[in-house]
Parts: sequence; structure tokens; C-alpha cells
Amino acid sequence: MSSSYLIFATFAMAAVTFVTRALPALIPKPLLDTPWLHRLNESLPLSVMVLLILTSLSYQDLSATTGINSSELHLLMAQIGALLLVLLVYHVSRQLLVSMVVGIAAINGLLWTFTHFLG
Repeated sequence: MSSSYLIFATFAMAAVTFVTRALPALIPKPLLDTPWLHRLNESLPLSVMVLLILTSLSYQDLSATTGINSSELHLLMAQIGALLLVLLVYHVSRQLLVSMVVGIAAINGLLWTFTHFLG
């Protein structure tokens, strides 16, 4: 990656963060109390986390001849399993931090399980 791309991406993320933090101060209070905005606020962190995880799935090295014992397939299965577990835990607990910790533990546990029991 070029350094100009990283600088641009950093400034873009900073701008988005600033706008999302400053926007509630600019929106009238009655609009902030609407039910649809509360539902959006509740689901937004999970949505962002799921999008980040989906974009990081490693399926590029897979082909029709990839065997069940391949490390690439083990990684993809562990990522999908961890994502499903994160969604389940977040649905039950509504705690983003707990869901992230469970996801990290799940991906490591699933990778270990697939490596030791599938090949």
C-alpha cells in the first residue's frame, strides 16, 4: 500500500468519526428521541462489526480441489463459526464487548479444533 493511500484513509476515518460524533449536537432533540433512531443506534455497532468481519473472510485461496484438511478451509470455517457465535451472543446479551471477546476466543478455539481433529 502506498503511504498516500494510508494517509487518505486515516483522514477519511477521522472525518467520518468527527461527523458522527458531532451530528447529534446539530440534530433537534425531538428527532433524536424517535423510535427508528433508537433502533438504528442499537443495531449499528453490530452491523459495522459484521461488515468488517465479512470483508475480512479469507476465501481467495480456496478452489474446487481444496480438501477438508487444508488450512485455508479451516480458517474460513473458523471465521464463519466465530461470526455466527458473535451474532448469537450479541442477540442474547446486547453487549458488543462481550461479543467481540467471544468472537476472538471462538476463532482461536475453532482453528485449534479444526487443525487437531480434521487434519
